[in-house]
Amino acid sequence: MLVKRSPDLTYKDVTPKGAYANRRNFLLGLLATTCAVAGWKKFSYLVSGPGTGSVPVKLNGVVKWPYSTTEKETSFNDVTHYNNYYEFGTDKGEPAENAKNFVTMPWSVSVEGEVKKPRKFSMDEILKLAPLEERIYRHRCVEGWSIVVPWIGYSFSTLVKLVEPTSKAQFVAFESFYEPKQMPLGVSAGIELPYVEGLRLDEAMNPLTLLCVGMYGATLPNQDGAPVRMIIPWKYGFKSAKSLVKIRFVQNQPPTTWNIANAHEYGFYSNVNPNVDHPRWSQAKERRIGEFLRRPTLMFNGYGDQVASLYNGMDLKKYY
Repeated sequence: MLVKRSPDLTYKDVTPKGAYANRRNFLLGLLATTCAVAGWKKFSYLVSGPGTGSVPVKLNGVVKWPYSTTEKETSFNDVTHYNNYYEFGTDKGEPAENAKNFVTMPWSVSVEGEVKKPRKFSMDEILKLAPLEERIYRHRCVEGWSIVVPWIGYSFSTLVKLVEPTSKAQFVAFESFYEPKQMPLGVSAGIELPYVEGLRLDEAMNPLTLLCVGMYGATLPNQDGAPVRMIIPWKYGFKSAKSLVKIRFVQNQPPTTWNIANAHEYGFYSNVNPNVDHPRWSQAKERRIGEFLRRPTLMFNGYGDQVASLYNGMDLKKYY
């Protein structure tokens, strides 16, 4: 099979005593039913095979990033079957099925706001902005699970420098694609759509902040955020907006989807912090997908040496 080199790659290729007993029996029955359903979903997941999203196209000429974690990678099958992508369903296994017909070609990302050179980038242009790097990052979800994924992309700062933010630009706002005809489950997602996220400009400029176009050696599957997404490894996974269509440089802190939905539970910063519990569960430990035992959660997801200085003097229990 002929494989094109990266510079020539296009995205085309690319829930009295008798009453008590009855209540107890009802609850036990409900628990048994819930476990059975969960067990069936888990069984179905295990035997379902590879993800049914878009067929990834191999990315050639990808450079190994020397600062990647040496931890064992999570399997491709797990990462493509256990997804948070509410536009395609709120159950972890739904996006792989429901995103299979998601149209990601042609695609462009509009960059606007407080910049000297606003412009739209096609996917072909995004793929060619800088040499592609394979970065094996830890990825921590707020629900308590984690993965290790070989993401492919380059530092987001590459794009930032091209559009030249003005002195008024203090934050970067991200917007994901939303089109009800392609994403009919979005109306029952329980969150406002389109999905929006944001970073401080200095966070966005940190070398770890990744403009991601692939994983496991190929382009992104639909359920994992094709064709282009953000990866911010020291923050909880919901900060890493998928299927980007708009990037805006703004003066004031932008709204973010989960903060809009429930500000008490989801702050703007969303740094991985084992000392700050989610109101409904502890964040002190996590479970790596594919493993049985839980492990301690690391401050900043283990990236403190690279990012802790961004928050000097800040009360990280207040600015969660």
